[in-house]
Amino acid sequence: MARKSKIAKANRLKKTFLQAIADWRKPKESTKVFNCCSICGRTRWYLGKFDICRICFREKANAWELPGVRKSSW
Repeated sequence: MARKSKIAKANRLKKTFLQAIADWRKPKESTKVFNCCSICGRTRWYLGKFDICRICFREKANAWELPGVRKSSW
């Protein structure tokens, strides 16, 4: 489980990056912006549509917590 500070840092960097783009400025820290899971903080295998990683996606899909997602074998 990732620390909350890692998730908060990623959200803060995304916010400043998007604000710079909205103000028609070049973002200063554009290379530091990264996507991470909003639940566990994992950076790899990030699914942007759901804003979570593959592990959390599978857990939530099996628990029927994601609308419109179901197993293909059922």
